[in-house]
Parts: sequence; structure tokens; C-alpha cells
Amino acid sequence: MAESRFVYVTYIRTTTEKLWRALLEPEFTRRYWFETWHESEWAPNSPWRLMLPDGRVGHSGAVVEIEPHRRLVLSWRAEFKPELRAEGHSRVTFELEPQGDSVKLTVTHQIDTAESKLVKTLSAGWPHLLASLKSLLETGEPLAETSRWPKGL
Repeated sequence: MAESRFVYVTYIRTTTEKLWRALLEPEFTRRYWFETWHESEWAPNSPWRLMLPDGRVGHSGAVVEIEPHRRLVLSWRAEFKPELRAEGHSRVTFELEPQGDSVKLTVTHQIDTAESKLVKTLSAGWPHLLASLKSLLETGEPLAETSRWPKGL
């Protein structure tokens, strides 16, 4: 079956514990992820939602796998854009590996759809978002352009 896949690898000068918290906890995500936050119990099969600043659900799915400080796999469906929602559920995997004084973070987003509009859209956004996460953890400040929800969305 044809699929679309995006893979991004970065190294962040932090610990796996701090990076894990930054990926999941609202006090972090709101700072670098366009003021959004997750809602989940963070247990296998529990529902997951990425909430937008205006209260809408931006993305939803479920926790597929969770191994704290090492691996998180989510099913992911775009909710706020009908043309992306129509593609159904994709899968995003976050893998954290200690590398000396840094953590190697690998993000893989994939869907069983050739030339996916969702993966194309997210592959343009993930690098900027992850650069902001890296900046936040290494300097204490996210990138300015990812700290606010874009107007008109």
C-alpha cells in the first residue's frame, strides 16, 4: 500500500525527562506550539486531543504506545481543516534517545495514503515547531513565530 511519510531528526541539549515534559505538558506546549495544549490521560488507548487557543479541537486520536522518556505513538486526525480531516487517521511517533549531553529526537509522521495533503502540510510545520521546542529547552525562549496561533486559522 502506498504511504506518505515525514521523518525529522534533531538533537537538543537537554535531558529526556525535560524533553518529555516539553512534549506533553501544557505549560510547555503553549509556549512553543502556537498556544495549543494536549488533553489526554497518557495511557495506552486513551483519547488524545490537541486543543486550539479558541477552544476548538485541532487534532484528535488516541495514545497507541507510550514509554515515558523514550517513545510516544499517537493516532492523529486533523479536525480543523475538512480537506485534511477527510484523509482519516495518520500516526505520529516521537522517539527520544540520550546522546551524551543531548537527546536525539526523531519525529515520524505517516499515513497509508499516497501524496497525503496532511503529511505535506505537517511536514512544512514540524521543522519550525521542533526548532522552537529546541530553542525553548536550550535558551528558555521559543521562536517568536510559533508562540502565537496564526491569524485566520
